[in-house]
Amino acid sequence: MYKLYIVEDDAGIASGICEQVTKWDIKGYAVSNFRNIIGEFSEIKPDIVLLDVSLPFFNGFHWCSEIRRVSKVPIIFISSASDNMNMVMAMNMGADDFVAKPFDINVLTAKILAVLRRTYDYSEGITIIEHRGAVLNMSDNSLVYNGETVPLTKNEYRILLTLMEDRGKVVSREKLMEKLWATDTFVDENTLTVNVNRLRKKLDSYGLEGFITTKVGVGYLISTEE
Repeated sequence: MYKLYIVEDDAGIASGICEQVTKWDIKGYAVSNFRNIIGEFSEIKPDIVLLDVSLPFFNGFHWCSEIRRVSKVPIIFISSASDNMNMVMAMNMGADDFVAKPFDINVLTAKILAVLRRTYDYSEGITIIEHRGAVLNMSDNSLVYNGETVPLTKNEYRILLTLMEDRGKVVSREKLMEKLWATDTFVDENTLTVNVNRLRKKLDSYGLEGFITTKVGVGYLISTEE
């Protein structure tokens, strides 16, 4: 079980995060002494740290610097102070990610799992993909965005999963057809087009405008560009 140290002065937020990560076999430890964060860090020996910017006594940048003196453990900042200067400062001090408050707990969880996967080659049990705040959960075939669950048909889920796994790359129509042919559902060119168009309209209606881009004559793309 991986250990998460949460340095957050809002007890409700810290408790909610602890409860959420337990579902992914991660043990959350909320800070108890804001004067002795390094002492607690040394005792817990966490695999990853969540660190707020605004804290009692010393801010998160101070503690990030102190942690970096003794450890290369991954650090994710969580803060309502999400202007560019704070984000740049966090990254320059060695943070691995920055999540602005208020955040969707599913998005935060996805980022925690992604950092664990990159750092420790941790893949077993990681069954969610996050992009642009949309979280696709492979354990129950659900898509969550802005706290709402987007209903997906089996074909829509398979299409979205394939595109999100290869996000940043153009996925050919042939590859998508192969994914859908692997089921007992007959899929031809027109059926694929209808399914993609229906999925795109559904995503648009939930606020994910332009999530899927068509590359005429080639296939489809979920862009990683801002």
